[in-house]
Amino acid sequence: MNDARRGRVMLRRQLLEEGYNDKAIARLVQDGTWVKLRHGAYTEAHTWGALDHANRHALVTRAVVAQARTPVVVSHTSGLPFYDAPTWGIDLSQVHVTREDHKAGRQEAGVQQHSGVILPDDACRRDDLPVMAATRLGLEVTTVADAEASLCVVSHLLHERHTTPEALAARYQQHMQQWPHTLSTDLVLRLADPRFESVGECRTYYLCFRQGLPMPEPQYEIKDDNGRVVARVDFAWPELGVFLEFDGMVKYEKLLRDGESASDVVVREKRRQDLICRLTGWQCIRIVWADLFDPARTAALIRSVLFPADRAA
Repeated sequence: MNDARRGRVMLRRQLLEEGYNDKAIARLVQDGTWVKLRHGAYTEAHTWGALDHANRHALVTRAVVAQARTPVVVSHTSGLPFYDAPTWGIDLSQVHVTREDHKAGRQEAGVQQHSGVILPDDACRRDDLPVMAATRLGLEVTTVADAEASLCVVSHLLHERHTTPEALAARYQQHMQQWPHTLSTDLVLRLADPRFESVGECRTYYLCFRQGLPMPEPQYEIKDDNGRVVARVDFAWPELGVFLEFDGMVKYEKLLRDGESASDVVVREKRRQDLICRLTGWQCIRIVWADLFDPARTAALIRSVLFPADRAA
């Protein structure tokens, strides 16, 4: 109940019933006590201030559902915050809902209403709102976002076990193949993997695909001479003797132990890398978030390590 995403959404009609008038509402917004979410909907400023961009979108979405004149289900990209799914590369400028009355959808005032058949298993309740179930939601995202961003979303839903590859494939083949804007859906379903643990890993894998590199094995286990697993690397090309680690800020925050500084984590990671190299004889590639914004250069670096003979030639 302390989650700011569940903060109070105050509708104008309710406030009028409680004794406020439009001047009082405007004054509370002007002095910073309340924040206007959209026309006729408000929340408390301290609630709004506690939210990041994605969860502010979730609160606006809550207002849209409360104001809807017909039953709707939160859908497409607007369902992502309710699954704590990544929103990297996702446009959250509009709230997406799907009408339950099967009437034609429309776009108005920052809201995109969709129409379409909602099967019994397509919707569920999350945070006390009707939201598309993860299987349909993941497929919907592929129709409004590019393949790379969609891959991050679908892989997250798989990693968190909200859905399965089998369920996604079955739902797609059942009805969604005929939907518009699904050209990249099949690609996303083929690349999505529950082993990806971050957006950075998803984007690294996508980079390998788009740049024509050999596809690596995600979350590859490294064993010692006794067969005991001593480490797990983000990606590996075992046949080429190379492994890759994506160094993201979130990763280092997760590795940080009580009483440690960031430098302690770096030293421990260096020792871990040395151990892996000693056990396997492999080379290590490390990339960071900035490298993903220059895929051609990063792919050239990876290729030079994978195929050193080509570089020498």
